[in-house]
Amino acid sequence: MQNIIFVFMITFKKSLGQHFLIDEEITRNIISVLNQRSYSRLLEIGPGGAALTKYLVQIPGIDFKCVEVDEEKVNWLLKAYPQLIGKVISSDFLIMEKPFDDPFTIIGNFPYNISTQILFKILEWRNEVQTVIGMFQKEVAERAASGEGNKVYGVLSVLIQGFFEVEYLFDVHETAFKPPPKIKSGVIRLSPRNKMLPMKSERAFFVLVKTAFNQRRKTLRNAVKSLFETEVLSDDLFNKRAEQLSVEEFGALTFRMK
Repeated sequence: MQNIIFVFMITFKKSLGQHFLIDEEITRNIISVLNQRSYSRLLEIGPGGAALTKYLVQIPGIDFKCVEVDEEKVNWLLKAYPQLIGKVISSDFLIMEKPFDDPFTIIGNFPYNISTQILFKILEWRNEVQTVIGMFQKEVAERAASGEGNKVYGVLSVLIQGFFEVEYLFDVHETAFKPPPKIKSGVIRLSPRNKMLPMKSERAFFVLVKTAFNQRRKTLRNAVKSLFETEVLSDDLFNKRAEQLSVEEFGALTFRMK
C-alpha cells in the first residue's frame, strides 16, 4: 500500500526516466521469478516507489542492498522502510563500485533512459553476477534476447549473449506504471552461460563485435578488414553482414584475427 500512496505524493523526474510500477500482479510475478533460484546477496537498481523493495526487504537470510540516484526517493524509502537504513546506496548505478565482494544477483525496474548502459555495466561485472532479473522497455529487452537474422540483433545482443543466457519472460503493459510510459516493457532474465563461449580473448571479442556492427550494412569483408589478414578475408563467411552471424560464429572468428 505504501508505494501506492508514494506515487501520489512525489515528483516524477522525466530526466531520470522514472515510471513507477504499480501493478501488484506484475510485481509478484517478478518476485516469483527471482525466487526460482537461490541467492544470498541481492542488489536492486532503482527502487523508486518500493514496488519490488517492499517484498525484497522481507526476504530472510540475504544480504540486500539497493542503489537509488534520486535523493528525494532515498529519503522517502528510509522513512517508509526503516529496515533499509544502511542498505541504500545513494549513487548513480553507472559509476558505483561493486556492492559485494562475492557473487550477487541483480533485480530492478530499470530506468528507460539508461537501460542499455545498465546492461553494459552489468557486462563489466560479468564474473560476479549470478543472475539478472530486469524490466526494460520492450525494444531493449528484445534486443538483448534476439538471435541472428533479427532486425534488432546487434552489438548489445552479441555481447550480452557472449557471457549470459538471455530469456525473454513476459511483456508488461503501459498501464502497469505511473506515469504510464508511451511504450511497452519486457522482463528478461540473464544467467551466466553454462558453457563458456570459445574466444581468442574477451578483448578480441568486444573489438570484433563492435567493429562489425559499426558498419552493419556492409559485408563483414569491408566492415572488419582491418582486423584480418587478406587471405583470411577471402573466406565466404565474410560475404555475410554482421547481423547474419551467430554469437558462436563471432566467438570462433576471433581466433582468426590478426
